[in-house]
Amino acid sequence: MPQNTYLTPAEARRLKAFTIRYREEARRKIEERVAFYHPLTGGRYTSVTIRDQKSRWGSCSSRGTLSFNYRLIFAPLPVLDYVVVHELCHLTHMNHSREFWDKVASVMPEYKVHRQWLKDHGQELSPERHMEKLGIGLKLE
Repeated sequence: MPQNTYLTPAEARRLKAFTIRYREEARRKIEERVAFYHPLTGGRYTSVTIRDQKSRWGSCSSRGTLSFNYRLIFAPLPVLDYVVVHELCHLTHMNHSREFWDKVASVMPEYKVHRQWLKDHGQELSPERHMEKLGIGLKLE
C-alpha cells in the first residue's frame, strides 16, 4: 500500500473514517481487557486513554493514567493482553525491576513470546495493512 501522501482527498477521508472506527473498537476492547486483568494485577488506575503513539504501545503515569496505542487492535489478542498486563503491573511497580517482571509473569507466564511478536511485527500494525489483509482497498478506482 503506498503512503498516505498518494491518496486522493476522498481516499484520505475513507482512511480517516476507518481509523476513527478502529480507534473506537480499540477503546472498547482495551477497556474490556483492563477490566479483566486488573483484579489479577492490583493497583489503582484513574483512567484509560487511547492514542496514536509512534514509538510506544502503552504507558502508565504516576497518577494512574493508562495509555494505549490504538494500533494494538490489529495485533493478536494475546499480544494486546500482554501490553495491558504490562501497563497494569506498572501500577504497583513503576519500573522494570525484577519484581515488575515477576508480576507480569505471574499473570501471563508466556509474556516473552508476545513481547517478541510485538518487536518483530509491530511495524505491521496499521489501518492500511489491516484493510489490505481484509481485502478492503483504500483506492477508489
